[in-house]
Amino acid sequence: MKKLIDKLQNIWSIEELRNRIIYTLVLVLIYRAGCFVTIPGINPNSPALQHSDNSSGILGLLNMFVGGAFSRASIFALGVMPYISASIFMQLAAIIIPEVTKMQREDSGRRKINQITRYITVGVAAAQAFGYVTYIRSKFQGALVPEFTPFLFLISTIIVLSAGTLFVMWMGEKITDRGIGNGTSLIIMVGILARFPSSVGQEIYMKTGSPGVGGLFQFIIEIAVFIAVIIGLILLTQGVRRIPLNYARRIIGSSNAAKEVSGARDFIPLKVNSAGVMPIIFAQAIMMIPGVVTGFTQSEKTISFLSSLSDPRSLWYNIFYAIMVIAFTYFYTALIFNPTEMADTLKRNNSFVPGVKPGEPTAHYIATIMDRITLPGACFLALAGILPGIAQLVGITSGFASFFGGTSMLIGVGVILDTLQQVESYLLMNHYDGLMKTGRIMGRTSNSPVGTTRNFA
Repeated sequence: MKKLIDKLQNIWSIEELRNRIIYTLVLVLIYRAGCFVTIPGINPNSPALQHSDNSSGILGLLNMFVGGAFSRASIFALGVMPYISASIFMQLAAIIIPEVTKMQREDSGRRKINQITRYITVGVAAAQAFGYVTYIRSKFQGALVPEFTPFLFLISTIIVLSAGTLFVMWMGEKITDRGIGNGTSLIIMVGILARFPSSVGQEIYMKTGSPGVGGLFQFIIEIAVFIAVIIGLILLTQGVRRIPLNYARRIIGSSNAAKEVSGARDFIPLKVNSAGVMPIIFAQAIMMIPGVVTGFTQSEKTISFLSSLSDPRSLWYNIFYAIMVIAFTYFYTALIFNPTEMADTLKRNNSFVPGVKPGEPTAHYIATIMDRITLPGACFLALAGILPGIAQLVGITSGFASFFGGTSMLIGVGVILDTLQQVESYLLMNHYDGLMKTGRIMGRTSNSPVGTTRNFA
């Protein structure tokens, strides 16, 4: 405990770090307060709004990302998701469109890409706000204020939700610039973890308040398994395969006093899970399709099979879900990882992999290693994805089970590691000990000499 207090005192004694933490906390509190402010034309005290439930489906996933603001018809109901969608679109465009790829390599081009991303965010937010109005009219009909005409409610809601998204996006950028950590990811994590206390409370009530459920002892076992899952996700997030790297010998100094300097040694850290949480998000979106198709068929066998594909506790759901995660992991890794470009960068920097010729052989060597380490990473990611369904099978409530892996904990663990890495960097720069006795905390981004890939959230 004394060492923990000393660490906190060291963190608080660094003025710049202290100001960044306070700035981040203030913006996070503003964001959480806005999640409870309903949009104009909605009665916040309406029973239709207070008893709304979006715990399943794609709407449940969106509601989780925005910290429950979606189900409350809040001004931040769309959160930062339109910006994430626009950013992913531009990232894919940089891979497919050569002009965008060239823009990414220049400072002015990157600024232009950021500006285009903001414009796309406005369009996506307006389109999603229009769809949200339709959802409100069907789901929260009793919560609508009669004084608002349908047209006025439509226009005001689109404007308010779009402005709310832009404001959340602005807060995320400010947290990145003047706060601590990746602001967009931090806002998403705060929204996800906001459900954690109530989920734990429901689980405790279920285990201790219902006879024959298991009692407090079973809850303690669940907490132990929960901690083990977190440790496994940390290993998955930080796991890397290091490829040794040498730099060519250099001649420094004038012709009269020139001396030869031996090449330095480094390594390329290839991440076991380069795709991050994106494969799970893509797989969850695909697994929503059977539930939609169910309403268009009358066959009982077909309905039964499609229903099993929509139930996270069924065997077929977990099998197909795991296959989707593994497939999307390879697909997304192939999109964001370019071994040819990495080999060209090594060649320009006069560095090489020992025993491998520069150029095409190096690219082939790196691609082969990446394919090998992606398989175990994809399998562990698939296991993390189906763990919430397995947790529900053993009697854990759906709210608490969502934290046994899946999107929630992958985002939470990754963002927390990134934030701790930022704090540790400030401690080391100010000649304090790091947060750990041995080694350093590694986040989702690495200090590779040939660049890194970007993981959203």
